[in-house]
Amino acid sequence: MGAAVSIKNLNKSYGTVAAVQDVSLTIEPGEIFGLLGPNGAGKTTTLRCLCTLATPDSGTLEVMGISVLDQPRLVRQYLGYIAQEVAIDKVLTGRELLQLQADIYHMPRGIAGRRIDQMIGLLDLQDWADKKTGTYSGGLKKRLDLALGLLHQPDLLVLDEPTVGLDIETRSAVWGFLRQLRAAGTTVLITSHYLEEVDALADRVAIIDQGRVIASGTPSELKDRIGGDRITLRIREFTSDDEAIQAQAMLSTLPFVREVIVNAAQGNSLNLVVDRQADGLLAVQQALRAAALPVFGLAQSRPSLDDVYLAATGRTLMDAELAAVGQRDLKQEKKQAMTGR
Repeated sequence: MGAAVSIKNLNKSYGTVAAVQDVSLTIEPGEIFGLLGPNGAGKTTTLRCLCTLATPDSGTLEVMGISVLDQPRLVRQYLGYIAQEVAIDKVLTGRELLQLQADIYHMPRGIAGRRIDQMIGLLDLQDWADKKTGTYSGGLKKRLDLALGLLHQPDLLVLDEPTVGLDIETRSAVWGFLRQLRAAGTTVLITSHYLEEVDALADRVAIIDQGRVIASGTPSELKDRIGGDRITLRIREFTSDDEAIQAQAMLSTLPFVREVIVNAAQGNSLNLVVDRQADGLLAVQQALRAAALPVFGLAQSRPSLDDVYLAATGRTLMDAELAAVGQRDLKQEKKQAMTGR
């Protein structure tokens, strides 16, 4: 059996903004594949091109060996797409919306009825199926959205930020449901900026930043590539660039320190890749004290996907998120200034 998804050299721009740049991915049948990155990294654009909702500038995309560009209608039969924003009619009931979805896919009435009942039971919607969706909570709407995407039993389920805005209990339920789908043979592609979500669910992951894939592999492989434990420290609450550079140079000379990464967004925050040893924290403290650089915060941990992102970009995912929010706010302010609002 070939790949469930094949994306090669995908490029997509909106005006002067390069949303996706030379992205290539291969997803095997029956796996959960995570696309991890901050908002604005190009995750949603990649999904929209794959799901026939946007036309790429260049590149090739295939679902189950079928060209997305040449046979988009056929490709849609094999995939279910659940967007980040839940857009559900508030007047119809859950059951009526599921029937409408079945009609869109031209499902015979008998089969549609059985599938609808199956989805309602699978996603625990029995008590709400015949109530108008305008009365649903956010978690119920997300479950109904999943039911709509799964009704035609797609080989590939594509979810864009599937648990944004959900409470912990509902998020856990969605995670469990996605694992059940994988066990049943469904291929699942999710995008997320939640580190713990991708780490917990994905068999393999690609990290995307500014439209480019910067790392890919299993979560364990990605962490192992940068090796060692992590020591994260802040030398002062506020500090100068000179002190950060001084600390970086001094700590790099310690025999158990493999690499020192200065957080580009917070100059007083340094991340050390170190060999595992019991007195690592103490040795770092002593070295900083000898250099008259008092420690403001210090912690040691095993590598995470955020460490992978930091090593590749010089910033954490949270820093990237905050930068993206700042850019959106700035654009909004400029727009309001131009329109006089």
